[in-house]
Amino acid sequence: SEKTLASDVEEISLNAILLTQYGGSILGPIAKVLGWIMNGIFWVLDKIGIPNIGLAIIIFTIVIYLLLMPFTIKQQKFSKLSAKMNPELQAIQKRYEGKKDNDSMMAMQQETKAVYAKYGVSPTGSCVQMLIQMPILFALYRVFMNVPAYVNQVKEAFFPMVEKLANTAGSAEFLSNSENFSNAAMYAKQFTNEAFTSGNAEYIQNTFIDVLYKASTSEWKNLADHFPTLATEITDTMQKMEHYNNFLGLNMGNSPSYTVHEAIAAGAWLMVVAGLAIPVLSALTQWLNVKLMPQASDASSNNDNSSMAASMKMMNNVMPIMSAVFCYTLPSGMGLYWIAGSVVRSVQQVLINKHIDKMDIDAQIKKNLEKRDAKLRKQGIDPAKLNNYANMSTRNVKTSSAPAATKAKAPSMTQEQKEEAMRKATEYYNKNAAKPGSLASKANMVRDYNEKNNK
Repeated sequence: SEKTLASDVEEISLNAILLTQYGGSILGPIAKVLGWIMNGIFWVLDKIGIPNIGLAIIIFTIVIYLLLMPFTIKQQKFSKLSAKMNPELQAIQKRYEGKKDNDSMMAMQQETKAVYAKYGVSPTGSCVQMLIQMPILFALYRVFMNVPAYVNQVKEAFFPMVEKLANTAGSAEFLSNSENFSNAAMYAKQFTNEAFTSGNAEYIQNTFIDVLYKASTSEWKNLADHFPTLATEITDTMQKMEHYNNFLGLNMGNSPSYTVHEAIAAGAWLMVVAGLAIPVLSALTQWLNVKLMPQASDASSNNDNSSMAASMKMMNNVMPIMSAVFCYTLPSGMGLYWIAGSVVRSVQQVLINKHIDKMDIDAQIKKNLEKRDAKLRKQGIDPAKLNNYANMSTRNVKTSSAPAATKAKAPSMTQEQKEEAMRKATEYYNKNAAKPGSLASKANMVRDYNEKNNK
C-alpha cells in the first residue's frame, strides 16, 4: 500500500491532472469524497446567490480541518507525553552509549519498552496520525487544482462554448501551444493520447477545459481574438468564470505574478498590493503555524536528536519563504487554500494548546496504563509483573534526571550493584513476560544452554 501511495504522490507532482476524476487506488476514492463535499458547498452557495470558488475553498478548508481535528488532538497529546518521558529515554541512551554488545542492546531495548509501557504510548503513535492525514491532504490538491472535475456547475459553465471550440479547425493546435497558454505543457500527453487523436469527443472537451480553467484573462482574450466566430461564446464563458473566481477583487484563476504584472502595466497600484497580499499572507500564516506548534526541547544530550532538531528548525524557517514563492506563481485559489488552512490550523492550535495545558498528565498516564493492562490480560500476561520491571528499570533513570543537590543526598549504588540489579531485572522480565517462540524467549534458551555448558 505504501508503494501505491508513493506512486499516487509521484503522479500528483509529475503527471498532467486530468479533468476526469482521479482513479488512483488510494487517493482516487478520497478525492472523490472530498469532491462531493466541495460540490455540495458550491451548490449551497449558488442557491443563496453567491456561487464563488474562493468562498467555497475557505468553507471547504474549515470543514476538512474540523474533520481532522480528532487526529490533531491525538498527535498533540502524544507530543505532550513524549516531552515528559524524553528525559528518561535520553538517560537510558546515555547509560548505554558506546555499548554494542548483545546483552547491552537487549537490556536497553527492554528498558525503553518499559518506559513506553509506563506512559501508555506507542513509539509509532505520532507516525500513525500523520499517515492517516497525509492521503487526505494530498487528495485535497487533486480537488483544488481541478475544480471542474468535481464541481458540476463549474464544468457546465464551459458548455456549449467548449463543444463548438472542439469542432473548430485548429483549436487543438492553438490550445496545445505553450506560447498561447502557459499551462499547455502540463497537458502535452493528453493532446497526443490515443483517445484525443481518435476523436473521443468527451476526452477532447475535458482536455480543453483542463487548459482553459487555468488560463489567465489575457489568454482568454487571445483565444477570442484567434477564433472570432466564437468570440461571443468565449467572452460569455470567460465572464462567467471570472464571476465564479472573483474573490475580494482578485481572480482566483490568475496567479499573483500575473495580477501584479497587469496591474503595474495599467498603473493600478492598489491591485499590485492586493496581488502581493496572497504570497505575503501565506508566508506570515505559515510562520505563525510554526510558532504555535509545540517545539522540541533543546536540552537533549543525544547528538542525533540535536542534528534532527537543527534540521527541523531550518526547515521551519525556510517553509514560509517557499510558501510565498509558490503562491506567487500558482493560481491565487491555491494560495487562498494555503492561507485558509494555515489560519484554521493556527486557531486549532491555540484551542488545542489550551486543552493540553489543562490536561492532567498523570491522569492521562493512568488511563493509558489501564488500557495497556487490559490488553496484556487478554494476551495472558500479568500486568503486575511487567509494572514491577518497569519501576525497577526506570528507578535509576528518575534519580539521574534530578538536580545535583538532590543526587548528593540520595543513597547511591556501586557499579557492581547496578549491573547485578539490571541482570536480575532482565532475567526476571525475560522469564515472565517473553512470549513462547519470541526472539526474547529464544535468546533465553541460548543463554541457559551456554551457562549449563560453562558449568
